[in-house]
Amino acid sequence: MQLVIISGRSGSGKSIALQALEDLGFYAIDNFPAMLLGSLVEELPSGPAGQSSIAVSIDARNLPHALERFPRLLEELRSRQIDCQVIYLTTDARILIERYSATRRRHPMTRGSDMTLGEAIESEDATLSDIRNLADLIIDTSRLSVHDLRGRITDQVASHRPDQLTLTVESFGFKGGVPLDADIVFDARCLPNPYWDPRLRSATGRDPSIVAFLEQYPLVGEMLDDIIGWIERWLPAYRSSHRSYLTVAIGCTGGQHRSVYLAERLAHHLAQRQPDVRLRHRELGIHTPISSSAPAAPGKPECKEP
Repeated sequence: MQLVIISGRSGSGKSIALQALEDLGFYAIDNFPAMLLGSLVEELPSGPAGQSSIAVSIDARNLPHALERFPRLLEELRSRQIDCQVIYLTTDARILIERYSATRRRHPMTRGSDMTLGEAIESEDATLSDIRNLADLIIDTSRLSVHDLRGRITDQVASHRPDQLTLTVESFGFKGGVPLDADIVFDARCLPNPYWDPRLRSATGRDPSIVAFLEQYPLVGEMLDDIIGWIERWLPAYRSSHRSYLTVAIGCTGGQHRSVYLAERLAHHLAQRQPDVRLRHRELGIHTPISSSAPAAPGKPECKEP
């Protein structure tokens, strides 16, 4: 049985994620009482058409004592050899305030209370802290469209194998903030910056002109070698700790040149040794799996935009 538990901040896209899984054939239930998880998995194997893929949304509307018991409930489910993934969706608080202001909807935590919207968002985060701490995958939806989120759920969650670690390499720009779903972060801002050459400014780290610029500096190759060495040294430890997902993020100032180049090289290198590698360029809006059978040629990474 495959059980996906969707949780996270209200307004971060839980309903969209649940609908995406339902469209893929999951038996989906919104606002599910956490205390009934055990009963659900006992009843549903012989339920609708022998359904064995279940997705439930658990949020702060649950009873407080049910959320407090969630860690023990999750441990019990996994002890029964159930493939159980916990997916936590989060969004920057400022963006959530903008979304609620635009839709004029009430935040669930403000009903029957005198909390402000900002206080409700923080209160909800604290209420769901145990679930977040146990999440296999945290998805930051601050910059994701509806279609992007559905794609992430389809690509990473629905097709995930319980015995396999999904490794994501992500480039980003520090001026847009560190990705909330990053597990390991490397800072490439100390490397030479193509941005200051007007002829290169509009290109990206996927273009041959940027590749040629960066590869003329030994410092760039040294950093790439160090990052590869660190990841290869510690990846077995992450894998042996039964992690389902690991996100390695590389940042530069704008997320267009240096971090993109390094992420491309790192992802294609790891894909030769790791079966499930994903490459994401946050500022370029690109997210794609990397095939180990088709390594990127220098200056022409074999990536396709979705």
